[in-house]
Amino acid sequence: MRVVSGIQPSGQIHIGNYLGAIKQWISLQEKNECVFFVADLHSLTVPYEPKELQNKIIEKVIAYIAAGLDPEKSIIFVQSQVKEHTELCWMLNTVCPIGELE
Repeated sequence: MRVVSGIQPSGQIHIGNYLGAIKQWISLQEKNECVFFVADLHSLTVPYEPKELQNKIIEKVIAYIAAGLDPEKSIIFVQSQVKEHTELCWMLNTVCPIGELE
């Protein structure tokens, strides 16, 4: 099974993030192909300070690894650093309206 999931960097990692997502990710990476990311593009919908956001992105990656995500077992990336992610989003937005997705 392939698992893809991420958390926005807009706030601090809290117990809800850990219990609701990260703890499960740690066990899932043992037997699955896992891709975990920092959803920084998703966080651009609210006002932010660029330097503060950059620091939070780094903190999230550190927190993922400190919590037990293993870069040898899972792919860990920052959403905005993969240009194809944004390109694919743009292409899909031009051909597939939200109403059709629902």
